[in-house]
Amino acid sequence: MKPTPIFCKTDYHFLRELILKSKNSTNAKEIGQLSQELDRAKIIKENELDYSVIRINSYVMIEDVKAGKQMKIQIVLPSMADIKQNKISILAPLSVAIIGFKENDQVDWELPAGLKTLKIIAVDNSDVANS
Repeated sequence: MKPTPIFCKTDYHFLRELILKSKNSTNAKEIGQLSQELDRAKIIKENELDYSVIRINSYVMIEDVKAGKQMKIQIVLPSMADIKQNKISILAPLSVAIIGFKENDQVDWELPAGLKTLKIIAVDNSDVANS
């Protein structure tokens, strides 16, 4: 079973706004999935959020369990996305799959390349406070 995503109130409201503003964009499927994740999420106060939870601006080391491949990405706003720097938009399928989860969580998610099992190896939120 899939873990329940966790968001602080600030991120939750910000993502809801982003979804509303992105209604007519090309990634409608991801926006719908993000909305569903927010619908089932646990919302907590900012100061209660575990440091290992993936948020906007988090650096994340993830592993494709079946392929045994690891990659390090940063989840960013769509305007900051830059694949060459491994900065992935919050509205990209990979980001939608892992946002709100924490270190050691494992999620099954339908990505463009098919169903993937992703394990969250490490989360670094040192830049989040500065954003």
